[in-house]
Amino acid sequence: MSRLVLKPGREKSLQRHHPWIFSGAVGRVEGDPQPGDTVEVRTALGGFAAWAAWSPKSQISARVWDWHESQAIDDGFITERVRAAVDHRRRQFGFDEPRAALRLLHGEADGLPGVVADRYGRLLVLQLSSAGAWRWRDTIAAALREVTGLDIVFERSDADVLTLEGLEPRVGPLRGKAPEGSIEIEEAGLVFEVDPVQGHKTGFYLDQRDNRALLRGLSDGRSVLDCFSYSGGFALNALAGGASRVTAVDSSADALAAAQRHVGRNRLAADRVELLEADVFKQLRRFRDENRHFDIIVLDPPKFAPTAAHAEKAARAYKDINLWAFKLLSPGGLLFTFSCSGGVHRDLFQKIVAGAAADAGVDARVLHHLAAAPDHPVSLRFPEGEYLKGLVLEQAP
Repeated sequence: MSRLVLKPGREKSLQRHHPWIFSGAVGRVEGDPQPGDTVEVRTALGGFAAWAAWSPKSQISARVWDWHESQAIDDGFITERVRAAVDHRRRQFGFDEPRAALRLLHGEADGLPGVVADRYGRLLVLQLSSAGAWRWRDTIAAALREVTGLDIVFERSDADVLTLEGLEPRVGPLRGKAPEGSIEIEEAGLVFEVDPVQGHKTGFYLDQRDNRALLRGLSDGRSVLDCFSYSGGFALNALAGGASRVTAVDSSADALAAAQRHVGRNRLAADRVELLEADVFKQLRRFRDENRHFDIIVLDPPKFAPTAAHAEKAARAYKDINLWAFKLLSPGGLLFTFSCSGGVHRDLFQKIVAGAAADAGVDARVLHHLAAAPDHPVSLRFPEGEYLKGLVLEQAP
């Protein structure tokens, strides 16, 4: 068994059960571990610290599987972690609904660093983003099929973070046949198509489920602007909630075509929907030039800062779109604004939005602090897992 020995004094985060070991904390490596291999982690004084997965090309040199010296990291261990996570969702959510859609495995919060698995009806989509997760690919896929009773496990390991791990993207079936075409899911009475092969993330933004429901409850009789709308998750909920007019903006024609199909599939009022293929940053300025205003604006942009190193550049982008959104809000209007950037923490995001409001010359107050749906849990020992953060702000009349 290869061994990773920490530098003196660098064991404190592990003692608090934080699951990441950064390269700067590594004193030496004994043996010749290959990417994804399990290594024994020892302190500089020789005490046992953890079992972890080795990732030599990443700034995160190792991710912890377990902190008990007696624990074997093997097929049984991985399978039991999968079983525990799925059983928790089965108890808490509508798992057995035929068109159910929810997250089953959520990385570090479920004790499986770099492992994400989403369920879409009869399909499981697996996304692996660390060398350790790749090492146990077949075990994880087999465990998911065994525990859920679902036959198809499709891999979507193509996130940008793979480059930081020195891994190449992998997309394709792991168990069963590759899905043909889209899959229908149901969320709060609305039906959506999911494309597990070409769609964003694993096919759909499951993490925004509760936030879409909140928007629905606030939309009656109001005009709504949905920016970065993708396939219309927020837009459709606004329509279902009785919005007087919904404008959805996205740069993808395919995403907007899916949104149009969703409007028809759910028998919503097509005459109350405007779909615009455009760059959101430019379109917000056009709306201002046209003197258009909205009662509710949703800003759900893509990840601007995958790591803290990108935070400064991301802050400028977040401030820009929020500045223009404040200028477009009607008096008393609501702004739903989000960041899914792990490199931008919650306090910083709120400061950015506050700066945008000040520059726009408006007064606003926070009504809600938003996060991912509860099937995307966050470990108290791993606050970095809270990647999605949001605010609902009310602009003063």
